[in-house]
Amino acid sequence: MKIDSLEIFHVAMPLIYPWRTAYGADYDIHSVLVKATSGDHYSWAESTPMQYPLYSPEGAAGVFLNVSEYFAPRLVGKEFESAEDVNEALSVFKGNPFAKAALEIVWWTLESKIQDRPLHQLLGGTAREVQAGADFGIQDSFDMLLGNIQTAVDAGFPRVKLKVAREWDVEMLRAVRSTFPNEKFHIDCNSGYSLDDLDMFKEIDKFNLEFIEQPLANDDILDHAELARSIETPICLDESVTSPRVVEQALRIDACKFVNIKPGRVGGLSNAVRIHDICQDAGVPVWVGGMLESAVGSAVCVELATLPNFVYPGDLFPSARFYTRDMGQPEVELTARHTMMPYENGLPEPDPELLEKFTQQRAHVTPAI
Repeated sequence: MKIDSLEIFHVAMPLIYPWRTAYGADYDIHSVLVKATSGDHYSWAESTPMQYPLYSPEGAAGVFLNVSEYFAPRLVGKEFESAEDVNEALSVFKGNPFAKAALEIVWWTLESKIQDRPLHQLLGGTAREVQAGADFGIQDSFDMLLGNIQTAVDAGFPRVKLKVAREWDVEMLRAVRSTFPNEKFHIDCNSGYSLDDLDMFKEIDKFNLEFIEQPLANDDILDHAELARSIETPICLDESVTSPRVVEQALRIDACKFVNIKPGRVGGLSNAVRIHDICQDAGVPVWVGGMLESAVGSAVCVELATLPNFVYPGDLFPSARFYTRDMGQPEVELTARHTMMPYENGLPEPDPELLEKFTQQRAHVTPAI
């Protein structure tokens, strides 16, 4: 295909309730949306690095700058027969996976439009239901958390993920486990701890968790391997997984037993599929992660999760969980079985009115004359 033009939008979507983690609180979710046009066809993609470089080294304003000023001009007016061609064109730039993902993913969604084929088919997935789990950030109180967990348990969610941080870890888990002794839980540390906290992690072994997600530094795999040898609870890597090469190295040294795959964090869907395949060959389960995207980005995660090794319930949320009204339309909804169906007849797109309301800055990139 030839990419005729790219429109880039930095948006801020207000949350119903703040999302609190080990690295801080988000009151709005900052995303970068890209609209690509090729002839009579157009499509959208979303990359959600959050407002500040806290989850990763990238923040939304920086992603917008890189995409609009440096990355997009290398693509417009040129032919790209595959997503790998897009990645090759952007390979001159170091790092910046969220920025690259915005453009790589929009190639996929545009190709889906041009071929008139569902995205999950292009990725190698099948039209199967994708299972979702329940997630809770750091709450105002233990009672508030326990009430929210009870609601999720009563609804039948297959697992619950709990964000942890210093002073919201062991005692919180003790309260949760004493109330829910048999439910499936895992915790997400968001890189908030170090090997100096080994005694705390050994204490966490008592709570029979499915795994501990990203306990140590965001750019580390060596210390994770050491921690994995020192405790009984399995380790899952998230922030550390930025490329297929990192995954290969992490598995080689037994740094993890699970891998979370987020298309934005790994630079797009091609890398996400490759990481899925590497883990599948190694017998390591994967699950799809979320960044509180609008329905535009969440739908792409659903499509990805139709690949066979996505066997742990994903961070896939109905729109009403975080937004009074989702900017992406149609909104994401769960079935009664807490699953989502892949999209057979096109992906969600931004509502024009809400896009205008939430846009912080925008750019339109066309071929240089």
